Amino acid sequence: MAEKIAILGAGTMGHGIAQIAAQAGYRTVLCDVDASALSKGFAKVRENLEAGVAKGKVTPEERDAALERLQASSDLVAAADGVALIVEAIPERMDLKESVFRMLGEIAPEDAILATNTSSLPVSKIAASAKRPERVIGMHFFNPPHIVKLCEIVRAQQTSEHTVARAKELALKMGREIIVVVDSPGFATSRLGLVIGLEAMRMLEAGVASAEDIDRAMELGYRHPMGPLRLTDLVGLDVRLAIAEHLYKEIGEQFRPPEILRKMVAEGKLGKKTGQGFYKWE
Repeated sequence: MAEKIAILGAGTMGHGIAQIAAQAGYRTVLCDVDASALSKGFAKVRENLEAGVAKGKVTPEERDAALERLQASSDLVAAADGVALIVEAIPERMDLKESVFRMLGEIAPEDAILATNTSSLPVSKIAASAKRPERVIGMHFFNPPHIVKLCEIVRAQQTSEHTVARAKELALKMGREIIVVVDSPGFATSRLGLVIGLEAMRMLEAGVASAEDIDRAMELGYRHPMGPLRLTDLVGLDVRLAIAEHLYKEIGEQFRPPEILRKMVAEGKLGKKTGQGFYKWE
C-alpha cells in the first residue's frame, strides 16, 4: 500500500502541497478545522487538475487517480494515523505552530516526519515544542506548488540526519528540486526574495516606475519568471509584511517594511486573494 501523507491547512499552500502529494502516488489527507476552507481547498485541487488536463500536462487518468488518493478531513487524529509525513501549512503564527506540533508529537506515529512549511519562522523553536524534535524539519514549498518545483529543506538544530534524508526522499518523489539550508532567519529563499520585493515597493513608492515596468525589468532583464510586485500579490501582502517584520527584528534595516506595504495591508489590499494589491485581479 502507498505511503500516507497528511497536510494540515487547506489554504493557498496546503491544498497545493496536497495536490502534488496525491499526484506523486501518496495516499493524501487534506486536513483543516474550517469546513469551508476544506471544501474550497479540495475544489481548488480539482480545478488545478482540470486545468492541467486542458493544457495537456495531466492526463484524465492521472487526474482521476490523484483525486482518488486525496481525502478531506477535519479530524486531526484520524488524519495523522499511520502517516509517513505530516506537513503543517497553517498561518504564520508561532503560537499556532507550537500548539500544533505539541499535539502532533503526541498523536503522530513515532517514525513520522513532522514538517513545517513556514517561510521564515525559526524551525528549531517549532521543533522544541514537539515530543520528538529530532523528527521535525522545515519543508518550504513554493506558490503555486503544482508549478514551482523548489522545496527548501530547513534543518533545525535538533533535526537528525535520518530525518533530513527521509524528507529529501519524500520531496524528490513529489517531483521537487531540493536545496538544504540550516535554520536561520529567512532561510535562503525568503531572505533573498524579500529584499528584492521590498526594494521594488520602495521604487514604486518613490515614483521610479510603474509596478508593471518594475516587474518587467526583473522578468526581461534577469529572467525572473514573475516580477517581485506581482509575486507579492500572489503570496499576499499581509504574509510578506509579517515576514518583513520578523526579519527586520532578527536581521536589520534592509527588511524594514516600506510605508506603502503597511498602508495597503491596513486598507485590506492583500493581493490576489482580495482582488486588489499592486495589481487588480479578476
